[in-house]
Amino acid sequence: MQLRLSTALGTPVAEEGTRDVVGVLSDALVHPDTGKIEGFFVAIRGFFTTDHVFLSGLDIRSWGLRISIRDRDVVTPADELVRLRPLLEDPRTLLGQRMRTESGMALGRCRDVQFDTRHLQVEWLFPKRFGRFHTAIPISDVLEVRPDAIIIRDSTKTIKEPVEAKAPMLKVPEMA
Repeated sequence: MQLRLSTALGTPVAEEGTRDVVGVLSDALVHPDTGKIEGFFVAIRGFFTTDHVFLSGLDIRSWGLRISIRDRDVVTPADELVRLRPLLEDPRTLLGQRMRTESGMALGRCRDVQFDTRHLQVEWLFPKRFGRFHTAIPISDVLEVRPDAIIIRDSTKTIKEPVEAKAPMLKVPEMA
């Protein structure tokens, strides 16, 4: 099943057996080199505070109106997970990052992604510019994710460049 992140945010995360809600999905952690979603941040609301804990993608049992997890103990503060530290400190991100072609044409900012819920692999990036979403860009067209921009292949079909129309050459018969 493919799902857009913007649609998934706010989805309750619940324990499989009891159906007790642990929190709601608040963000995703995407690996900038592989496009794989390592996991999600879950907002747990208290009386005066909201804690954001991490849920590994491997701990998700099923997707639906709720995200089902085995046990509430699988959500933990992200900074306690040693394997995530390099990723959390990496300045390269997908969401919110500027997007441009390798020749320098600005495409907007990446404001949403579509991913496969089975493999947690990002498949499409959705640039937004001047308050409007533009044509989705497949992850296969991403050349590099830098701290300052996501670089997109120039030859992608989503990039429209002006094409000059050439008038057809007509042969005019000569008069005798």
